[in-house]
Amino acid sequence: MRIPLDHKSNIPLYQQIEDHLRKSILSGNLPADTRLPASRQLASDLGVNRTTVENAYSALEAEGLVFSKMGSGTYVLPVYPIPSIPKNNSDVLPLWQMNLQKNVFATSDTAEDMLQASGHPHPINFASGISDARQFPVEEFRKVIQSVMRRDQIDALEYGERRGYAPLREGIARILASQGLQTHPENILITAGSQQAIFLASQVLLKPNDIVLVEDPTYSAALDLFRTLGFQIVGIPVDSQGMQVEKLETLLQQYHPKLIYTIPNFHNPTGTCLSSARRRELILLAGKYNVPILEDDFVGDLRYEGHTQPSLKSLDPGGQVVYISTFSKMLMPGLRVGFIVADGPVYDSLLNFKRLSDLATSTLIQRSLDAYMTVGRYQTYLHRSNQIFRARRDAMVNAIKKYLPRSVNYEVPKGGLFIWLQVPKSISANELLPIACKEGVAFSPGNAFFIDGISGEDWIRLNFASQPVEDIEEGIKRLGAALKKIKPKKK
Repeated sequence: MRIPLDHKSNIPLYQQIEDHLRKSILSGNLPADTRLPASRQLASDLGVNRTTVENAYSALEAEGLVFSKMGSGTYVLPVYPIPSIPKNNSDVLPLWQMNLQKNVFATSDTAEDMLQASGHPHPINFASGISDARQFPVEEFRKVIQSVMRRDQIDALEYGERRGYAPLREGIARILASQGLQTHPENILITAGSQQAIFLASQVLLKPNDIVLVEDPTYSAALDLFRTLGFQIVGIPVDSQGMQVEKLETLLQQYHPKLIYTIPNFHNPTGTCLSSARRRELILLAGKYNVPILEDDFVGDLRYEGHTQPSLKSLDPGGQVVYISTFSKMLMPGLRVGFIVADGPVYDSLLNFKRLSDLATSTLIQRSLDAYMTVGRYQTYLHRSNQIFRARRDAMVNAIKKYLPRSVNYEVPKGGLFIWLQVPKSISANELLPIACKEGVAFSPGNAFFIDGISGEDWIRLNFASQPVEDIEEGIKRLGAALKKIKPKKK
């Protein structure tokens, strides 16, 4: 085979050979099934190194123009014309995209986005749903991760056990036992935060168009999830003692829900706790009407005063309650470690669905968290956080009394992260938010937590745990200034 080569060219020799053969194949001069010369023979004919020819053949094979047959040689493949795809210069998306957009629950710009867009030099954000990650001992945890890597080496980077790292599950079982919830590590499933836990339970327990009963208001991301998955949502009112369970039986008879989702401890957004009597009544009614309970205990260990209430799961006579919790709110949101406690066949269903959804939660983070907890650091950190967050709660209460009008209504929460505050009824929280952001402070408007997305227009959620004391006072002062600037609604 004669291939003209220019040894003085800047184009590498292998590429010159490749270009020549490509043109011959595409033009049809080298038809399909033609056997190319052996690399040794062609290298000898052209006076080049054999590797040069092999590199040219490899490039052609990568392009799909030739193939190598072991012990036989290199052959030309049939050339299939590549159809040209006309570029869509219009803004019209494919029909399936348009239909998808209609089905996905859409959210508006968040308070954080509005606060950032305001360009304030020192923004204060009361809108977040987490505690203060700045309190977390990052350097200490970095050393823990390093020690785990030295100790476990490659095991720390494998998928690990399907249920989650066994020592971590054992540690969680001990923590739960200290809180009055007796369970076995084999009934604990590690998840990527509590949001994944809600998702897994929803997929296992519900199907589209099923009815889920929730407190109204409730955790907005759970509402978004339920809507997106096609569930029907029915609300039950909340008062100072949590869910109004005395209204539950009527709703159970009327709607026949397939799930009750509840946040009994330091409810999001109201901060209330379900009373002991109502907890027991809820368990009895759920059992009577054969409805599972999904208990979301996202900050149950952040209690600043009062007596600890028993979890619904600890009152569960057997298999009625699926319990979920998380370390993300207490430690750092980026850890993404939560867990589910469940008994009976539902546990295996959750385990299988977890495996299908993401195979496993980070083994390295699980092992590191276990090491952090094992030496007592977690309990020390929890005790310290309770002291800090209580001081921040008190600072916000004092600032509200000092800077906000007396017409606002709120109750002082005994734990958790939030104060649920009602502004004067003549004021819309959604109209107040952009004005507050310009003042340099953000909050969560109340309507986001209600099922209809409309109620709660005169309510706002304030996170006191995420900001230092000095910023809390300044933030509430700014909120008071924003309230003075808004025009009350006409009656």
